[in-house]
Amino acid sequence: MPKTQFTWSPEIQRLEGHAGSVLAVAFSPLDSKLLASASTDKTVRLWNLLTGKELQKFEGHTDWVRAIAFSPDGKLLASASDKTVRLWDSAMGKELQKLEGHTNGVNAVIFSPDGKLLASTSGDETVRLWNPVTGNELRKLEGHTNWVQGVAISPDGKLLASASYDNTVRLWNLVMGKELHRLEGHTNWVRAVAFSPDGKLLASASDDKTVRLWNPVTGKELQKFEGHSDWVSAVTFSPEGKLLASASRDKMVKLWNPVTGKELHRLEGHTNWVQAIAFSPDCKLLASASVDETVRLWNPVTGMKLQKHEGHTDRVWAVAFSPDGKLLASASHDNTVGLWNPVTGKKLQTLEGHIGLVWAVAFSPDGKLLASASQDKMVRLWNPVTGKELHKLEGHTDWVRAVTFSPNGELLASASGDETVRLWNPVTGEELRKLEGHTNWVQSVAFSPDSKLLSSASNDRTVRLWNTVTGKELQKLEGHTDWVRAVAFSPDGRLLASASHDKTVRLWNPVTGKELQKIEVENVYTISFSTNGPFLETNMGILKAEFYTPQVSSPPIDTITRPVVRGNWLTRDSESLVWLPPEYRPVCSAFQDNVLALGCSSGMVVFMEFS
Repeated sequence: MPKTQFTWSPEIQRLEGHAGSVLAVAFSPLDSKLLASASTDKTVRLWNLLTGKELQKFEGHTDWVRAIAFSPDGKLLASASDKTVRLWDSAMGKELQKLEGHTNGVNAVIFSPDGKLLASTSGDETVRLWNPVTGNELRKLEGHTNWVQGVAISPDGKLLASASYDNTVRLWNLVMGKELHRLEGHTNWVRAVAFSPDGKLLASASDDKTVRLWNPVTGKELQKFEGHSDWVSAVTFSPEGKLLASASRDKMVKLWNPVTGKELHRLEGHTNWVQAIAFSPDCKLLASASVDETVRLWNPVTGMKLQKHEGHTDRVWAVAFSPDGKLLASASHDNTVGLWNPVTGKKLQTLEGHIGLVWAVAFSPDGKLLASASQDKMVRLWNPVTGKELHKLEGHTDWVRAVTFSPNGELLASASGDETVRLWNPVTGEELRKLEGHTNWVQSVAFSPDSKLLSSASNDRTVRLWNTVTGKELQKLEGHTDWVRAVAFSPDGRLLASASHDKTVRLWNPVTGKELQKIEVENVYTISFSTNGPFLETNMGILKAEFYTPQVSSPPIDTITRPVVRGNWLTRDSESLVWLPPEYRPVCSAFQDNVLALGCSSGMVVFMEFS
């Protein structure tokens, strides 16, 4: 997983669809990819967490749905609402039972660990026990003097805890229905209770802004967790018992160490009260439900930290690492180039001079020069250490879209909307040659390893090969059916790869101009040959390249798979790792060693380090 130095919100996904506040969430006990949510829109919804897609909508209640619970085998889903509890077939969405008996709204439901009992709490000041198969009421637990809000059953199925607006928690013998303890200490309504997985602890959440831990055998208070600034609405232990989560009207979810009472994480992102929380069975996800009408998914033990630096005031179009990896350059719509330290995330320089958006940046092979290409029709050369502008290269008559240095450092090539490629002396800034032939914008350029050939990619759907000494066009590679966005030579110079808007990547023989391979893949805009195996490394992941066999010491693909952004997710090997909030979704990216840099439409440059 990625690691950096400053904490980033570990929110993974946001599920939207309810037309009212979301009051409860529950994971399927058999499949951590399924989540149920309950809402004031009178519905229960079932979601696929891999895709974020809504699978089922359970309709039938005539009032807010306040609580939901899966049976231990995952086959039943119980929902609490309008004085009734309803039981559903979780797979089909079919209503199986309507449990009637409460004389006020039903606030909470829970199954016993063996699935043979269902408990419900109500504003009628009672807890009721039901047979979930027959729907029969088995027992009514009376004693509270105000609404009963929360309920929990111990892991061994012998105890039931109830939380009430009478400021108390009560413990009951589930078999006999007898009250065993009245836990007093809270100074306001108690909204929720939860047993630890080993049954040795009981947690309670209250409007007095505290979470309290109790010994359920003796009824003694063990800990008081303070930190929330408003009512605490929900509390739950992680499946392995190492974490305690609490949700509050202060819009936050907090994670605590239940042994020490130390606050471990503060999960911020909701824009209104957080009503409910639930851990996935594998403990990899924490779901929170809020009055802001969203369900959010978090990594509760994230370890992922991220550097967020808002150095640009507009979209970042390109990022590039220096050859030694110690600098990152960014090109922005705000007309500037940014220079960053990828280790600390600190912005070192802002290079100003362009009077139009900056499309591209490139370092010289020795790292002593930085070139930038702009909408202002110019290429500028900078000293990346001092930030001083060295040369302003004029000649193009339209936007300059791309720049690259030759491997020997003796040439700089630029590609433009004026349909030309120009070659420059990067030391003097002198224009050496103008390469003409394309009939539309030129988007990308790349030198061969020996610096003798230059390839160019154009919106005219062609790739062209040029002799860098004479400027003569050697080959016109035709086959793409839409704009060509990127080109790259293999390290031995025997292959050329091109990526196009026609959803293909193609491999060519640069000597004969023959097409060797066509790979169908969407949205590729960066491409390079791997030095670790017969692969192409792209912004969409690793592609197998035929006819390419580099000299490598350890070629297994699992050693070179890079994280890539697909849609709203950061992925690796097709596995979704991290859901990216809108402001973190990149326009461009670059990878150096184990650091991924993202240039975002929000103007942020983000660094993620992978172990």
